[in-house]
Amino acid sequence: MSVRTDIKTILAENDVSITFIAEELSKLTGKNYSRSNISQKLLRQTLKYEEAKLIGQILGYDLKFVRSKPYV
Repeated sequence: MSVRTDIKTILAENDVSITFIAEELSKLTGKNYSRSNISQKLLRQTLKYEEAKLIGQILGYDLKFVRSKPYV
């Protein structure tokens, strides 16, 4: 699954729009985010890790690495 699919699924499950996420990101960072900007980042797969963490924070999620197999 892609980050785009994951985030869009989480947004749908929580009945939250990309516009709301853009507004909250703007408040948290002081940078100007728009619905279009976030949508394009998701589409092009250029969303930064820090932005993904902030989106998770807005929605009440933690972004973390989970080991899926033993380290070789």
